[in-house]
Amino acid sequence: MIVKIVVVGGGAGGLELATKLGKKLGKHKQAHITLIDRNTTHIWKPLLHEIAVGTMDEGVDAVSYRGHAINNHFYFRVGTLVDIDRSNKQVVLAPMQDDEGVEFLPSTRIQYDYLVIALGSISNDFNTAGIKEHCIFLDSPTQAHKFRKKLLNLLLRIQRLPSSDSEVRIAIVGAGATGVELSAELHHAVAEIYNYGFDAVSTSQLKVTLIEAGARILPALPERISASAQSELEKIGVNVKLNTMITSASKEGLYTKDGEFMAADLMVWAAGIKVSDFIANIAGLETNRINQLHVNEFLQTTRDESIFSIGDCTQFISADGSPVPPRAQSAHQMASICFYNLRALVYRKPMKKFSYTDHGSLVSLANYSTVGSLMGNLGKGSLFIEGRIARLVYLSLYRMHQVAIYGFAKTGLVMLSGRINRWLRPRLKLH
Repeated sequence: MIVKIVVVGGGAGGLELATKLGKKLGKHKQAHITLIDRNTTHIWKPLLHEIAVGTMDEGVDAVSYRGHAINNHFYFRVGTLVDIDRSNKQVVLAPMQDDEGVEFLPSTRIQYDYLVIALGSISNDFNTAGIKEHCIFLDSPTQAHKFRKKLLNLLLRIQRLPSSDSEVRIAIVGAGATGVELSAELHHAVAEIYNYGFDAVSTSQLKVTLIEAGARILPALPERISASAQSELEKIGVNVKLNTMITSASKEGLYTKDGEFMAADLMVWAAGIKVSDFIANIAGLETNRINQLHVNEFLQTTRDESIFSIGDCTQFISADGSPVPPRAQSAHQMASICFYNLRALVYRKPMKKFSYTDHGSLVSLANYSTVGSLMGNLGKGSLFIEGRIARLVYLSLYRMHQVAIYGFAKTGLVMLSGRINRWLRPRLKLH
C-alpha cells in the first residue's frame, strides 16, 4: 500500500519538502505526495517588498505549482485548509467559489498517512484599532499588488498635477527586515521611475517614515547591523522614528501613544507575525499565543505523531531554551529534516532530531547597500559584512532556494534568463 503524504502550504519550506519527497519517493512510487495551497503560484516571501514597488516582476519569477508538480513527481491541489479530521486522517478543504461568490466546488476531504503543515505566517496587528481597515499587510502577493497599485496612483497624481508641494507620504510601522528593506526599495524604485515617463517625480517628493516601537531598528539582529542599516537609510532620506508606539490608524494617518498624529497617503503594517487564527487549537493540536504549532525534536506535533509542522507556523524550542526564529533559513532547515524523517518512516528506519543552526542574517537596502552577519561555520561569534560582498551573499540565499526546488542545471538557466530579461524587459513593473 502506497503511503499518502500531504503537505499543506507551498511556501519556502512546503515547496522544498514536496519537491524532495516527489523526487525521492514519488518518482519511485513509494509514496503519493500531495501539495495543497490556496494560490496557484509560488513566490519567495522575502522578495515581496520588491514585488510591492515593482522592481521584481512576479510573472517572471513565480513558480507554477501545477507545472512544478508534474516535473517533480508530486500532485498539486488548489484549496484552503479549514480543519483536520485526525480520527479519519483527512484534511478538510473549504468550498471553492468563483469571483462572483458562486460555489463551484463543495468542501473536499483528502486522505493522509502523514500530514505536514507548512502554512507560514501572516501579519499581526495586535488588535490595534483601524489597522486592518487602513493599512496594507505585506505578507502575500495580493497585498504586494495592492501596495504597488496605490503607489503608482500616487505617483501618477504628481505626474499629472505637478506642484511645488506635491509629496507622497508613506508610513511603515515595524522596523524589522520587511520594513527596512521596503523603505530602501521605495527610494530605489522612485529614482528609477523617472526613466519611464514620470519626469515630474523625484525622490525629494518621497517622504518615507519608518516607525519602530523599540529603541532601534532590526531589533532581532546585532546592534552593529542595526546602526549600519539606520545610517544607510537616513543617508537616502528615510525618516526613522524610534520608541514610537502606534495606538490606532485612520484613513488620514497614524496616532501614537504620545498623542502625535502622523499623516500618510499610504500605510504599511509590518510590526509582527502570527499564524492564521483558525489554526489555534485546530483538531486539538497544541498551539502558542500566536497560533504556532508546538512540535517535538522530530518536528512532529506534540499531540499527533502523524502530523508534522515546519516553517513560520511552528514553535520549536532549541536546546538553549530559545524559539527558532521565523526566517527562510529556518523553513529550509526544517524542510530538510522533515524530508529525512518522512523518508525514514516510509523505510521504517530511525528518525533524526532537528537542530537549528543560525547562519546569520542579511538585510538588503536595495542598490544602496547590504548589511548583515554570517555565522555557523566561522568559529565563535559572527562576521560582520556589508557592501558588495554582503549583496552577493544576500542574492545567493535566493539562488539556494531555487537550487532546492529546481536543481543546479535549471537554476543556471533561470539565472541566464534573468540576465537576458534585464535587457529585454523594463526594470520596473508599472502595471
